[in-house]
Amino acid sequence: MENTTAVKRGPAAIWGICTAAHVITLLAAGIIGAFTALKGNTALMLRLSSGYIHPLHQRLALLTAKLPFSLAEFLYALAIGGTLVYIFLELIRLIRHPRRLRRLYRMLMRIAAFALSVYAGFCLLWGVYYYGDDFIARSGLPAGDISAEQLERVTLYFASRLNEYGALVPRDEDGLCATDREAVLARSSTLYREVERRYPSLTGPEIPAKGMFFSRIMSIIDFTGFFCPFTAEANVNTDFPQALFAATVAHELSHQRGVAKEQEANFVAVLASLEDGDADYCYSACMLAYIHLGNALAGVDRAAYRLIYRGLSAGVRADLEENNRYWAQFETPVQTATNAVYEGFLQSYDQTLGMRSYGACVDLLVQYYDAEAQKYFALAP
Repeated sequence: MENTTAVKRGPAAIWGICTAAHVITLLAAGIIGAFTALKGNTALMLRLSSGYIHPLHQRLALLTAKLPFSLAEFLYALAIGGTLVYIFLELIRLIRHPRRLRRLYRMLMRIAAFALSVYAGFCLLWGVYYYGDDFIARSGLPAGDISAEQLERVTLYFASRLNEYGALVPRDEDGLCATDREAVLARSSTLYREVERRYPSLTGPEIPAKGMFFSRIMSIIDFTGFFCPFTAEANVNTDFPQALFAATVAHELSHQRGVAKEQEANFVAVLASLEDGDADYCYSACMLAYIHLGNALAGVDRAAYRLIYRGLSAGVRADLEENNRYWAQFETPVQTATNAVYEGFLQSYDQTLGMRSYGACVDLLVQYYDAEAQKYFALAP
């Protein structure tokens, strides 16, 4: 007797190949589409970020802080490893079994569903911060143009403070900064205690940042740390030279407290560290500020930059040179590709400066610290 079972064809047949992947893909695409359409609504983005996402991150941070390791790093490693293993196994099945197009389509759809789900999660849990009220608006900090004279003065100010704090930090037999990373991480839980009294928008749970197990890999792809919006953890690379380590901790913790934009996070890291007063954090923060200010000044007045640089102490210059040597070894096509991907990610959220937005903290530093610099030099002997 002839088989009378109906054979599905057309869209219904394609849908049935991987129904779950299709559903997830459509839901994720819908979320991304809605976010793209509504991201220009500042009031809505502000309500979502301050009313829902930030409180959620604070609760998540308290939960994940109980773990002695980075849950974010574990999940990323699991996702990357699992995806590679899945692709490998599926490729073997493609070779051994018939209906190869069906298997290939299912594999690609599952990967697409996973990738779109992750990106949709980023839109909801992080992207809304970029389009809501930013830290500058919330804090009432001054904004405006700066002059070359102001830039030079504030650069010299941070160079002077860098020398002062450079004499207070521990150093190894080569004269390089040798701060205890574990101690810096342990103290990070209270780092924002002073600055949040002045700027309540920076209030958050007193939770330390976490060092990463795969730090060397992070260096290879040119990352000193990251904030994971899915676990609300501030994660820090522990492989690069110590001089900028504490400032990196402060930077990632600023993300945990709702400061999304990179230029603002750098400024907040400097501000919080100097307000805290710990020598390790102050030295690192002054170095972060000096690097950004010095790079900007070199483009405006090379002679003034060189004069200021010559005034740095031997220890400070050694730390700067060691930092340059460390990162020079990773200047590879892998780093170039990673930077291009990350720049594209920033630009996808309308951060039009891309990775150059890290240098935009110069304006904030000059505006905020110029008056203090004037007083500092007026009182100098």
